[in-house]
Amino acid sequence: MESIEKVCQFLSEAGTYYLATVERDQPRVRPFGTVLLCGGRLYIETGKVKAVSKQIAANPKVEVCAFKDGKWLRVAGELVNDDSRDVKVAMLEKMPSLKAMYSADDGNMQMLYFKNATATFSSFTEAPETVRF
Repeated sequence: MESIEKVCQFLSEAGTYYLATVERDQPRVRPFGTVLLCGGRLYIETGKVKAVSKQIAANPKVEVCAFKDGKWLRVAGELVNDDSRDVKVAMLEKMPSLKAMYSADDGNMQMLYFKNATATFSSFTEAPETVRF
């Protein structure tokens, strides 16, 4: 399995991951669940009106962490905005529950993909595995 696919699969199966951003000098962490692999890029989704969107615009360096089955994944990188309607539609198709809050044309739905990312799979019983994309 290609490394980015393995990362997407882990995040999808975990269901919830935690996204860390920075607001001035204060770390901010919150649960997320959106993830999509599209066109060879790993995407997450948020709303442009949310504080997290403004934090990412000010400093696109983020980290996510997810845990499942005694293993955890950390992904560090930069998030890049992508206003492509096709990507928004793909996320809504993958995660139809988002349709209650967002639409591809609402001007609020924000798709962000990872750039210069390093993902590390870890556990207490195995050596870490690091992949880059």
